Amino acid sequence: MLSTPATFEPLIRPQAADAPRTFVFHRGELLLNNATLGLPAPAIVAALPIAPERIHALGLWEGVYYQLAWLDAPLAPDAEHGYHGLRSLFGVLDDGFLGLAGRAFQLAEWARTHRYCGVCATPMAQLQGERCYKCPNCGMMAYPRISPAMMVLIRKGDQVLLAMHTNSPYKRYTALAGFVEAGESIEEAVHREVYEEVGLRVHNLQYFASQSWPFPHSLMIAFTADYLDGEIRLDDSEIADARWFGPEDEWPESPVVVSIAARLLAAHKPG
Repeated sequence: MLSTPATFEPLIRPQAADAPRTFVFHRGELLLNNATLGLPAPAIVAALPIAPERIHALGLWEGVYYQLAWLDAPLAPDAEHGYHGLRSLFGVLDDGFLGLAGRAFQLAEWARTHRYCGVCATPMAQLQGERCYKCPNCGMMAYPRISPAMMVLIRKGDQVLLAMHTNSPYKRYTALAGFVEAGESIEEAVHREVYEEVGLRVHNLQYFASQSWPFPHSLMIAFTADYLDGEIRLDDSEIADARWFGPEDEWPESPVVVSIAARLLAAHKPG
């Protein structure tokens, strides 16, 4: 499952390092060596036109210092390097590396989208020793954005409910999911989303696990729940299809293996 390696030590203050490894992003794509799919060498990164204020500390992993940076254009130093979407690297690169890349991307997006104050448009300044931008004019503060979202697998006897989300990049059956709204608890979001998307009511919510999902800044919080009442009624704007899967049904193709959805479904597959 996509996650930060247990041996990773996060850092906020930049560190002096002879050969730092840098995650360089242009929007949602990461600069890599096309042949090895590894990070570009320090000398390659040093030759790129990256302003110092666009370089941020990430942390230490296996004795190596990592940092992140971002560019306005997909500038590649040569034909041997190019930009790759993180989703295209699932199942290709080590999950630990992808966990770091996801963390770096969230921070790069926070830095890129908070150059100016959202209140008065003054250029923002990063606070020392804290992952925070502060407006020197009005004092507005901006921390990295995290968007909590619920995921729930509904059980009905020996069946589970799986749905195909209308806007998902993967046209596969999976658990229901949706973002938490302002003023809601995560449990309230589960009940609301289930009723809105498929017209069912559930009870007996049980926490399963959580996962950072950097597309671009979600925190997925997964549950199981038991069916209470109702008939499936689709919200066509959100759900393309939803149905019960039991032990005798052909199990659909698994979600992306690095996702918490794949782990949730594998743990509760009927039969």
